[in-house]
Amino acid sequence: MNDQQLLRYSRHIMLPEIGIEGQEKLNTAHALIIGAGGLGSPAALFLAASGVGTLTICDNDTVDLTNLQRQILHRTTSIGKHKVDSAKSAIADINPEIKVVPLQERISAQRMDELVATADVVLDCSDNFNTRYALNRACVKLRKPLVSGAAIRFAGQVSVFDMRDSASPCYHCLYPESAENEDTRCAEMGIFAPLVGIVGSMQAAETLKLITGAGQTLNGKLLLIDALLSGIRTIKMPRDKNCTVCGGRH
Repeated sequence: MNDQQLLRYSRHIMLPEIGIEGQEKLNTAHALIIGAGGLGSPAALFLAASGVGTLTICDNDTVDLTNLQRQILHRTTSIGKHKVDSAKSAIADINPEIKVVPLQERISAQRMDELVATADVVLDCSDNFNTRYALNRACVKLRKPLVSGAAIRFAGQVSVFDMRDSASPCYHCLYPESAENEDTRCAEMGIFAPLVGIVGSMQAAETLKLITGAGQTLNGKLLLIDALLSGIRTIKMPRDKNCTVCGGRH
């Protein structure tokens, strides 16, 4: 790292759990973020500010006025622009050293495998079950750590599915795929703006810990947030040995 980088990341470097070695790991890491909305916004901003060297951001949507209540990557002047382009611009303002790969596309299963294969950590900041299941299958197949977040109304959750650990559950263990699963969207149910900031920031924190090896992650655990009653609890989440996606792993 040069002098400017040592200064920029000095507060991380001062932490013995991270230090120079950990910061260098961040600077050379590649995170894949699926979704540049409410969750992807704080996650991307904190990863960029923290020095994660490459961020691939996938989202096929454009910025809408209703997004601005909670999607802090975007500005009023971004309305009508592709979210990934808006995200790249915002990240450049915070940390121009970060390489941002904006992908404005709907991702097929094969494409998902290609993207996951190149990443060190994957963040699921999407808003639909189809994407979540496809991303989970790719991470299980390629043994990549997946940081999952979700939020609706006043309820949020965060978990880590670290496929490098043979005892880790996958997303399918938590929510088995079935015809009964229905997507619940903000447009229909509403969302408390700071909640996505909390969940997305937690996703960024778990990602940084996975990259640096600092502390313990939420692997095998589910963090539940009740923003209305100010409640937070963590529950254990064992692997389902009969899971059709990861159950055959040893």
